[in-house]
Amino acid sequence: MSDRSLNDQPLIAHLIELRDRLIRILIVILLFFIVFIAFANDLYAYLAQPLQSLLPEGASMIATQVASPFLAPFKLALYLSVYCGAPMILYQLWGFIAPGLYNNEKKIAAPLLVSSIFLFYAGMAFAYYAVFPLVFGFFTTIGPTGVTVMTDIDAYLSFVLKLFLAFGLAFEIPVATMLLVKAGIASPESLKQKRPYVFIGCFVIGMLITPPDVISQTLLAVPMWLLFEAGLIGARFIGAPRGSGTSNDIEETREPETAVLIQNEASDTAEETNEDGEFETEPTEQESDDSPILEELNKSDSSEDPKPSTGPQKPDPS
Repeated sequence: MSDRSLNDQPLIAHLIELRDRLIRILIVILLFFIVFIAFANDLYAYLAQPLQSLLPEGASMIATQVASPFLAPFKLALYLSVYCGAPMILYQLWGFIAPGLYNNEKKIAAPLLVSSIFLFYAGMAFAYYAVFPLVFGFFTTIGPTGVTVMTDIDAYLSFVLKLFLAFGLAFEIPVATMLLVKAGIASPESLKQKRPYVFIGCFVIGMLITPPDVISQTLLAVPMWLLFEAGLIGARFIGAPRGSGTSNDIEETREPETAVLIQNEASDTAEETNEDGEFETEPTEQESDDSPILEELNKSDSSEDPKPSTGPQKPDPS
């Protein structure tokens, strides 16, 4: 029996939809890039402000490569286009996977999608306004005597982009925690028991993905731990895990799909019976013609049977 739900959305249709969504993402990134490339030098000056304000008098940033004055602002405009296009990227990904989710999963996934975008931008803002002044203040004052700090613009861009990505992903911890609880991989009680290990793990991650100084490590590890605690609080309000729902909830979520499958099976069965005639229940012409013959045979059998005598036979008068 053919499954019409699979025939309605074949693999080629999914690939075409994915291609269209990727084209939309590229168009959005290109539009942002066209806008940012016109102000690339001003954007780089704004990005370098936390370091330039702390440089000693007479010091400035330098370009050690020939193409660095052009490539550094160009790379900044490209990365900013991707970061600013993140809502559109996530929206297109959501539109691609949403048809495969249940209704209760859609209700939870939409707020988590919006909050993940907000938290990523909040992490970048926290890095720029809180972390950069402390880190650059520490680096510019700890140098040996007689060494003038003159940072390369390309090295500075790579450094700040790394911190932006690290703090942006670190601020996604509440969303990751709630997804783990909703998927049934972990429970709030088990995560509370592992709180000491999580606290140590935050400092280890901060040590690995930040520059080798205690200040940036602490400034990343402490927010990560606080966001983990916020994720535990939010996990209490998202409901039971996916695998622990009641049978009524499962039937309600699967009701439309089941109805479509039953309807498809009934239509396929009707087509098969009409074409092959294997399940017809009406009597055929041969059976209706044979029925009088069977009746005559039954009558003849009953007439040939002699009736039992109840007394002595009378003599023949002849």
